Amino acid sequence: MRTICFCLSAALLVPSTALADDDAKSAAPAKVEDVRLKDLILKVPSTWTAAKSTSTMRLATYDIPAAKGDAETAELTIFNFGDGGGDVSSNITRWIGQFGSEGRTSSVLKGKAGDNEYYLADITGSYNKSVGPPFLQKTEKKDGYRMLGVILKLEGKGVYFLKLAGPDATVKAAADDFRASFGGSEKSETAYEL
Repeated sequence: MRTICFCLSAALLVPSTALADDDAKSAAPAKVEDVRLKDLILKVPSTWTAAKSTSTMRLATYDIPAAKGDAETAELTIFNFGDGGGDVSSNITRWIGQFGSEGRTSSVLKGKAGDNEYYLADITGSYNKSVGPPFLQKTEKKDGYRMLGVILKLEGKGVYFLKLAGPDATVKAAADDFRASFGGSEKSETAYEL
């Protein structure tokens, strides 16, 4: 079985939270570990902490440290349903719907991670965060939240869903590390219409 691996320069993997500090120029690059999730190899910075998943549908869950000034961490969840899981438009529309309509902003981009396409939804506003077991469908309103949701299509290997959600500043600070983890690049991204 062929493995997809995205090789990245260590210089690109400086923790985003370190970049927010005034002394960022002296920050050392974060150590990165390759984590295999089926056919996806994720480059996981040492600043991310593996967390216990609340759903058997998740391949992995990571806690992302809070940015300076934020009281809460962000959470990254990764899912794979083979070639299933629905189309791009339906999934992104569902993610946008997890935020209240008042004050919500959203944009959708399309990018390349090596030879693979991905779609990234960037959503801000009041997030209806799932609490407790998923089957209960309970949520808690979280103002000032951001989500970066990615649909990554590994050619011949299926579709992966990566969802980073948390306080706006924390998610914004982690955005570069998040993209680098799956081989994405902001430079490859262009606007995408649903």
